Formats: sequence, structure tokens, C-alpha cells
Amino acid sequence: MSRDVDSLERELGLVKRVVKLVTPTVVHIEATPLPRFRGSLNIQEAGSGVVVLFGSKYYVLTNRHVIRHSSNELIDVHLADGRSIHPKHTWSDEETDVAVIELDAPNVVGARLGNSDALDIGDYVLAVGSPFGLSRSVTRGIVSAKGRHNLDLGDGDLKLQDFIQTDAAINPGNSGGPLVNLRGEVVGLNTAIASSSGGNEGIGFSIPINVASRIARSLIEGNEVPRGYLGVFLDRRFNEKRATELGLPQLTGTRVSAVHPNTPAEKADLRPDDVILVYNNVRIEGDSHLISLVKLTEVGKQVNLVVFRGGKPLRKTVEIADMGDFADVD
Repeated sequence: MSRDVDSLERELGLVKRVVKLVTPTVVHIEATPLPRFRGSLNIQEAGSGVVVLFGSKYYVLTNRHVIRHSSNELIDVHLADGRSIHPKHTWSDEETDVAVIELDAPNVVGARLGNSDALDIGDYVLAVGSPFGLSRSVTRGIVSAKGRHNLDLGDGDLKLQDFIQTDAAINPGNSGGPLVNLRGEVVGLNTAIASSSGGNEGIGFSIPINVASRIARSLIEGNEVPRGYLGVFLDRRFNEKRATELGLPQLTGTRVSAVHPNTPAEKADLRPDDVILVYNNVRIEGDSHLISLVKLTEVGKQVNLVVFRGGKPLRKTVEIADMGDFADVD
């Protein structure tokens, strides 16, 4: 019994150290809606954020939906030490729900950013935020799944989805707060819950921090957020009959119907009738899934593919390009 208690205390001691490390970096955000939005339903007026250091300046990472109906003078960012500031600048990306707030305040603490690509299903994680206005609340769980997509979240603006799923309790007000590993590193930005009641039911979703931080940096630098580009037309009518004709035992992946010239796909020798089964170690569930993953991929990254051709799987490597460099993208 005593050994079990000692083991539990060591585990809980680690959690407490992580909490002490992370909570000074978490902020509570109150965003009063602009007059034209006041009284509307489904407008979130409070959320969370996490302080990060980009270059030599501090910023707050959060969700766009936390601040989208407000303006700088109506946004209050409450720091862990009790200070409250109005931001001078905010930026956001509609398709991914990432937002960043310039933090003009001395003596702030930035969070350590981890590598969300290194997360495994079953890894322990903590969610920190302000559920129901209860600032800097902490919940614990595991990574339940990766690569969640095609979720019906709110008004449908969130088109590009590649979520981490966790059973750490996430509730209204957690939006924008960090998902943290046991090293005290931010691995995700808590964004949404799947719930019939509006509260936690053990299924929460976070934007991978690799995606969120890359988008935030582009926004701060004043650049258009880059979207990855592969260079294929996909068969939106790909079905079980066509999959069988191509030799697949079941409907899976997405079929390439054409390849654009002088694109990453052509350089990687992708061909019409190839079925893309795996992209960057993620099994593809359909055309929209692949489109989201490609657009969210860092430009210039080498990505491994598994394609089905001639009755057998083939491995390919492709270097993702910037969609903005291709004027003929439809």
C-alpha cells in the first residue's frame, strides 16, 4: 500500500510542478461584443490564451472565435499577476480559428512550446484555461486521438481541421487555453468540445501547436498565411465500385484524377488513378481530409505518402509547395 501511495505522490508531484510552470503563462480573456452583435446567441464573450515569445516580443495565442465579435478597446486580457490590458493589435485566421494578440506589458512569462508532431495517443496532457470564467483551472487526461477532422463546429468557418482529441475536461471558456504535456510544453490550443449538453463529455479538441504557432508568426509578420499545395485533382465521386476496379479490398483513401504540371505531385511521380492512402503517417479518409492536411502542412516540408497503384502500395516523398505560388489553383 505504501509503495502505491509513494508512486501516486510522485506522479501527482510531477503534475503539480507542471501546473506551477504553466499557469503564470495562461491569461483570461473577456471580449465584449460590438453593439451590432450584442444580444445574439452563440457568441462567446470569454475565453483563455497563452503567452508566447516570438522573436523578442510577447504575444497571446488564442482562438479567433473568442475575440472575433469584439474590438481591441473592448478586449480585456487578464494576466496571471492580476494586471489587465487592452491590446493594440490583434490578428486572426478564419479557416483555422487561430488568433494572436500583441502583448505590450513588462515582466510577463512566456510558455515553452513543444512539438505536437511528437505526440502519441495515450500521452498524458493537461488543459489549462478559464471554464465558465474560473480562471486558470487545470484538468488532466490523455491524447485520445490525432488528426480529427470534418467536425461540425459552430458556424462552419473552421474549414481546415487537424485536431488533437483529448479526454481532459474542456468546457466553454477553455477556448484558446493551452494543452500541455508533462514536460510543461504547450502542444495544443484548446478549441472546441463535442457535446450535446454544451459542457464537457470527455471529447475535446485542440489545434496542434506546430500549426497554431506557424500561423501566428505569419500573421504577425504581415504575410498572407501560407497554405500547402500538392497539385492534384481529386475524384470527389470515388466510391466502393471504383475502389474495387482499382484493386483495393475496401473503400479507403482518395483517388487522383489528374496531376497539375510542374507541381510537387508531378515531381513525386504521382499519376492519375493513384489512390493516396497515407499522408505524413496519417491514414486518409477522403478528399476533404487530404485537402485539409495538405493546406495545413508547412511549406517546404518533405512528406511521406503511401499510394496504391497497380495492385500494390508504393511509397513516395513529396516536398509541399506554397499554394500562393500557383496562380491556376482552383
